Amino acid sequence: MANKRIVIDPITRIEGHLRIEVEIAGGKVVDAWNTTTLFRGYEMILKGREPRDAWHFSHRICGICPTSHGHAASMCLEDAYGVTPPDNARLIRNLMESSQLLYDHILWFYILNGFDYVDIVSALSAKPKTKTLKKVQERVKAFVDSGQLGFLGNAYWGHPEYKLPAELNLELTASYLKSLKIKSLANEAGAVFGGKFPYIISSPPGGVTCIPTLTQIADYQDKMLKVKDFIDDTLIPDLMAIAPYYLYLKDYGGSHKSYLSMGVLDAKNQDPYDRLFPRGAIMNGDLGNLQKVDLMKDIGEYVGHSWYTDRCGGGINPSEGITEPNFTGKEGIGEIDHEGRYDWTKAVRFKGKPAEGGPLAQMLIAYASGSEPAKKLVDGTLAAVGAPGQLDILFSALGRVVARVLKVKMVADAFPVWIDELVANIKRGDNNFYTDYDLASDATGVAGWDAPRGCITDYTTIKGGRLETWQAVPASTWNFSPRDDKGVRGPAEEALIGVPVQDPENPLEVLRIVHSYDP
Repeated sequence: MANKRIVIDPITRIEGHLRIEVEIAGGKVVDAWNTTTLFRGYEMILKGREPRDAWHFSHRICGICPTSHGHAASMCLEDAYGVTPPDNARLIRNLMESSQLLYDHILWFYILNGFDYVDIVSALSAKPKTKTLKKVQERVKAFVDSGQLGFLGNAYWGHPEYKLPAELNLELTASYLKSLKIKSLANEAGAVFGGKFPYIISSPPGGVTCIPTLTQIADYQDKMLKVKDFIDDTLIPDLMAIAPYYLYLKDYGGSHKSYLSMGVLDAKNQDPYDRLFPRGAIMNGDLGNLQKVDLMKDIGEYVGHSWYTDRCGGGINPSEGITEPNFTGKEGIGEIDHEGRYDWTKAVRFKGKPAEGGPLAQMLIAYASGSEPAKKLVDGTLAAVGAPGQLDILFSALGRVVARVLKVKMVADAFPVWIDELVANIKRGDNNFYTDYDLASDATGVAGWDAPRGCITDYTTIKGGRLETWQAVPASTWNFSPRDDKGVRGPAEEALIGVPVQDPENPLEVLRIVHSYDP
């Protein structure tokens, strides 16, 4: 019997530009190709512009995690101009980043990923335990009866891979509805300092332009403490309620077991290896050998399977690379060239090998670096699910789900400390939020920072006071990279290999693996 190929396009639940194709034989995935179907071209847009424009434009790389892209761009220009933001700016940026992270991960857990595990139709047959749950059930029934299901219309309801009992499905559906308001509250908190969301306007190179009053700080704190309460009282209990039914996912979606983080959320010394989630790399699952990351020497890009012209040779550092589109595929949705070019994403590699970024990488690297909060959360969670000390089960699709929630908990516990530090600075008369600097006519800069779903590195060359080059390497370039010039699959492609698929017409198992990376 011939192998069967299936295509999911798009695979994202709300919006997005990712096509997944898998080949199935013997009830399992034996090959996979991910294709990002959008050409961004920020490198071309920014060429020749005034350098400080870059942080404005970089926000637009992603409408869900714009704050992180803006901060990475600002740090790249700060490196080029040799400027260090003052401590107050570090704290404000951390607080804006915290609101971004909590919003993003709550959105992912309930809205972008949750319905891979929660059968909302099954919730209709539940016997509600409370009046609140009964109202939720009635609301869901009215939605289903309307026939206008929107993004839920093409889901695989009733699939045998849905394991939760009806009552738990109903409870999780109630949490989903509550999360819609909570995630927005996190955005409102970020806008207190950022001016608006998305695309904050207060964090240019040099620091921040927001000088908050104690009233504004209290406003941010009030909103974020409500988000924290939701995390402690709803999100974490929901994870622990679901986990026992899906522990078998520890056996799937492990990818190459190599992890990379640029680090995010600065300590006072602004050392990337001392961040709340520190910079570092783990290769081949070896947590005992935490590696440093050289942004110039360790990172290389390949375009042999990407729709770009290869003028530099495989494996060149982004600082020396170019972004010149060379589309060789078919217009619209159609067949891809499985042996040739099939993706708008470059294949970026760490020391020549694929590496996964995102919350799992961040939690593992924090754990390996000796972070007490990370160790407490990871060890406690493993013990709670009956797997004490079994860190290897985190190298999986299950690990990505768990790590994202644990990361949320770490951030929620950290931001109150930064609020206290900011208030203390202001009360003792420290009103320094910005470091002035001279604009060098010629300079180079590089910076690494983590977005909610993975690594960002920005590289720039400035000549004659203008951007000669700007090379952005966002999270998708790591996690959803195509094969490199050696034919090695990217992390998401590799994670699909060996995944069982019960019904190729309803490939829920494929969705779960890909959604665990937050496309």
